[in-house]
Amino acid sequence: METLKKIKNELKKAIIGQDKMIDALLIGLITEGHILIEGIPGVAKTTAVKTLGKVLNLDFKRVQFTPDLIPSDILGGEIYIIEKDEFRVKKGPIFTNLLLADEINRAPAKVQSALLEAMQERQVTIGEHTFPLDRPFLVMATLNPIEEEGVYHLPEAQLDRFIMKVIVDYPSEEEEYQILKLVAQKEGFGDENGKKPEEPQQVATKKDILNLKEKLKHIHIDKEVEEYIVNLTMATRNPEKYGIKREYIRLGLSPRATINLYKVSKAVALLNEKDYVTPADILMYVKEVFRHRFLISFQAEAEGITTDHIIDMIIEKVPIP
Repeated sequence: METLKKIKNELKKAIIGQDKMIDALLIGLITEGHILIEGIPGVAKTTAVKTLGKVLNLDFKRVQFTPDLIPSDILGGEIYIIEKDEFRVKKGPIFTNLLLADEINRAPAKVQSALLEAMQERQVTIGEHTFPLDRPFLVMATLNPIEEEGVYHLPEAQLDRFIMKVIVDYPSEEEEYQILKLVAQKEGFGDENGKKPEEPQQVATKKDILNLKEKLKHIHIDKEVEEYIVNLTMATRNPEKYGIKREYIRLGLSPRATINLYKVSKAVALLNEKDYVTPADILMYVKEVFRHRFLISFQAEAEGITTDHIIDMIIEKVPIP
């Protein structure tokens, strides 16, 4: 799609590499799903979502999650106006299009759960008032994997609300060099001619994103391909059927995983400028859709087996149509 090409081209003016994260953000917007990103500090997570807001002219807000955060810091609350002897609702940063929940695992469960209604129902309740959120609405939450102190485990109920969990790694050597050159040019001490790099420009609107969501309805998917999605999910519930040790999986995937893989596969086909879904489209993001939704056993952990390893086993064992 021409619109998606333009958006990606503008994003790449500010972000070197990280194609999977860029595509994940676009998939999240198109499917109205939320994205969980795990990566060390400094790999362009904040830059990505901030630039996306600029390119699409969407409201962007960032909340740094800390142990002393309370739900009203995100949702807002009722404040008493003495002069008028009444309560008035003050809306919090969640009333936006793009919300960056930075280091979400630094806040306690009460704060994390404050996001659940907004993420699932697209609405926020403050006191006796319920407010719908503007569309599109995307939460991009980040996890810092290197911290051990002052972090909290994300409840499974909340993890399941994220359509994908993307792991962002270091850039390659060539990408690192390109990042260096880009920053040097932006700071004005790069090239001798003082040439500044191109800045990302707005190339689409909210309406364009909502139109892309409508186009998902016209992406065809064969019955055999739909059954393949179901079989991938079922393999986490009945692993022994596919020759995978039952002892490795403590809790299999919920139906939400099947639904989200279906949505993501259609969005991938749209990104690839196709009007139909193939098994390759499904497998492109199956790890991102599955990895945070099922629990592996202590035995698997003891043997050094991760959720990604089990997904690899499932991909190998489940027949491709």
